[in-house]
Amino acid sequence: MRLATLLLGILLPAAATAQDTVDYVLTVDSADLSGWTVEMRIRHAPRTLRLVMAAHPEYDERFWRYVRGPTAGPAEVVREDSAVWRVQGPGGDVTVRYRIELPPSEGGVLPSWVPFLAPTGGLVGGYDTWMYVLGAENAPARVELRLPDGWDAATALPSAGAGHRFTAPDVATLLDSPVLVGRLRRWSFDVGGVPHRVAYRPRPDGVPFDTTALVDALRGMAREASAMFRGLPYPEYVFLLRDGAYGGLEHMSSTTVGAPSEELAGDRADALLSIAHEYFHAWNLMRLRPAGWGGLTHLPPGRTRELWWSEGVTMYYADVLQRRAGLVRTARLEVLAARAARYLETPGVGVVSPEQAGWISGEGPEANDGLGGEHYLQGEMTGAVLDLVIRDSTAGRRSLDDVMRAMLAGHPHPRGYTGADLERVASAVCGCGLAGFFARHVRGAEPLDFDAAVRPLGLAARIRLEPVVDAAGRPEPDLRAWAYVPAGETAARLLIPDARSAWVRAGLRTRDVIVTMNGTPVPDRRAFLAPSASATASAWRCCATAGPSPPTSSWADTSGRAWTSSTCRT
Repeated sequence: MRLATLLLGILLPAAATAQDTVDYVLTVDSADLSGWTVEMRIRHAPRTLRLVMAAHPEYDERFWRYVRGPTAGPAEVVREDSAVWRVQGPGGDVTVRYRIELPPSEGGVLPSWVPFLAPTGGLVGGYDTWMYVLGAENAPARVELRLPDGWDAATALPSAGAGHRFTAPDVATLLDSPVLVGRLRRWSFDVGGVPHRVAYRPRPDGVPFDTTALVDALRGMAREASAMFRGLPYPEYVFLLRDGAYGGLEHMSSTTVGAPSEELAGDRADALLSIAHEYFHAWNLMRLRPAGWGGLTHLPPGRTRELWWSEGVTMYYADVLQRRAGLVRTARLEVLAARAARYLETPGVGVVSPEQAGWISGEGPEANDGLGGEHYLQGEMTGAVLDLVIRDSTAGRRSLDDVMRAMLAGHPHPRGYTGADLERVASAVCGCGLAGFFARHVRGAEPLDFDAAVRPLGLAARIRLEPVVDAAGRPEPDLRAWAYVPAGETAARLLIPDARSAWVRAGLRTRDVIVTMNGTPVPDRRAFLAPSASATASAWRCCATAGPSPPTSSWADTSGRAWTSSTCRT
């Protein structure tokens, strides 16, 4: 199927070259919140055109699975690929109609970027709503939202007059601008003459919080970002905040972020960190993009080795931005020590380089024998140490801020940057040779030297490894193992994310198929997790294929129990 998709992408002709404005009408019916309908009006269409539903460059929700239709009046509509439809007709003005039927709800808390509808509001638009005409990517668009009475709409798209009407200069802007709808709460502020809007979709059972403090915090972040980058890159910015959601997703001039009212009523630390992270992406990822990342396509997202910078260094600045805005009281050195400890105990550090961790981030759990690394944390700490190195080499005159500014000036979207660009620019800012640093700690997997990094500050890093024990001082059992079921299979396989664990020393490996436990068959993943979580299992047998009896090894874990396994692997 992937081969067919690639061939299709090569063979598709440019079905439409006209840049006439495309009109969209999105309708939400309060009597049916299972989805929404879209009407797409295309002027001066050729006899054959193709409609595409693009994949988001960071994730592939495959939302084309929930498209019902489309139809186009007398024209014939044929699905040519998962996310490509051919419209064959007389040409001229064409009206296409389709419906987005939302997937069944599985309950629980949704990610902030996932489309949804509820009696008091929802999230529509973006990659999961709009089709576009292949070959007319530069065509402007007009959008009209027909919403239930009492509903408002918030988006980064420019307003186009009365009602819920908006415009987009091109397809990329249209797709990158989701719309929060419903009974919203709104606030606004200016920084350097640039307007910022805040739209909050509350839950009916949400708790009260200090809205003035929230808006002041966002204003402080924007003010400090403007000071750092010496101006703001957008004409307007919109914070789309959702109660009852988690996580966030960045956009050029907006962000969707989960902001539970319970957190905003408490210490706000997690919510503000998430908002700061997504907001900083307006520079680091949306405008300073890794080469090969982004672009309009219906194909699955591409890979990049620079996620350690675009995501990890953004984590570093999420903390820094809040500190400069006076929102964090904990000393920076305390945070650095705590993050360094977590870094050193993270599976994959010392085995998987930051570049490789980002490269395999979209793969399954068995990637790199389960040692996937952690490009967020690895990148954050690499950025923190790089900042200390630059400050030391320049007697405090330069910092990572200067690297970020120089990268933005030299590698704007859409060309993007490479790891070699990062190394060259950082070396120029530092006035020192960073080839060894990048070879060891970015392309290579050598752990960062925190002691050397803080020595110029008159400090020393003391790293001490201690056994994990319970309240009575007894060693805790080694439970660093999980189970997963690969696509197309039914049997549970082992996932061992730490090469230092007793499981690995016993001869077990990621991808081993679990057959029995204590002599009892293990039919699925849950049968493995339940007893292992309670630390009652003591004997294992794993076998992936039929054949001669595999070698058997045994090991005593830290609790003194014996673990025995047969380790035949595919």
